[in-house]
Amino acid sequence: MLRRMRDLLEGAFLPNQPPDATEAARRAMRPQLRRRVYNQVTVETGAGEFRVALDGRVAQTPGRRPLAAPKQALAAALAAEWEAQRDVIDPSSMPLSRLANTIIDGVDRSLPQVAAQVESYLGCDLVLYRAGHPQGLVERQAAAWDPVLDWSQAALGARLRVAHEMTHVAQSPQALHAARNAIPRDPWQLGAVHAITTLTGSALIALALASRVMSLAQAWSAAHVDEDWNMEQWGRDELAMERRACRFVEMQAAAEVLRAFC
Repeated sequence: MLRRMRDLLEGAFLPNQPPDATEAARRAMRPQLRRRVYNQVTVETGAGEFRVALDGRVAQTPGRRPLAAPKQALAAALAAEWEAQRDVIDPSSMPLSRLANTIIDGVDRSLPQVAAQVESYLGCDLVLYRAGHPQGLVERQAAAWDPVLDWSQAALGARLRVAHEMTHVAQSPQALHAARNAIPRDPWQLGAVHAITTLTGSALIALALASRVMSLAQAWSAAHVDEDWNMEQWGRDELAMERRACRFVEMQAAAEVLRAFC
């Protein structure tokens, strides 16, 4: 272990230069990317699914399962990510493939548990907890979030109560049951809804997007009402915007999965 640490540290420094602890840490943590060794990416059809193939061999997930999608459009989008790789395979540039791996290796084998995680957001959903002031923020939250609650009541039969100033409000079992029934059980749609729920902090926004009553832009904007308000008052936070941009890429991948089932 000590030898490994020494090798990492020695390899992080350039000759005749003072060590930079931050750069050393970054280099030590930087993953080793695999080289691209395939030439052709295709989509193969079989057994009711569409598989991504690299030079005729079906690609595999980290769990050694075929990288396959139930919709041809999804498989084509996955194949496009693999085709876009150049000298090395960079997973950070493949958000749809990462989500597919999660769905195939994880969600597909744990449907009840994943659905329960989405359900756990319903009682304390982002759109249910409102500010009492200032008035501008109150109005902006209402404009973005009230349509989601109106839809949940009209379409799902889930009449959920709004809380103010972070005071907890218990939701009725009937309302929670009605909203819970809207959570998809198909592993791909459930995986996408779960991803959107965790990215936005709102299962209701995720379900509204899955039901096509909100666009991707509307859902993303609704999830950042408070953050946008604060930046308008106190100034733009560049680090926060960088993190948001990274999360939006994940959101786009999840939305692409949902679109394939429209």
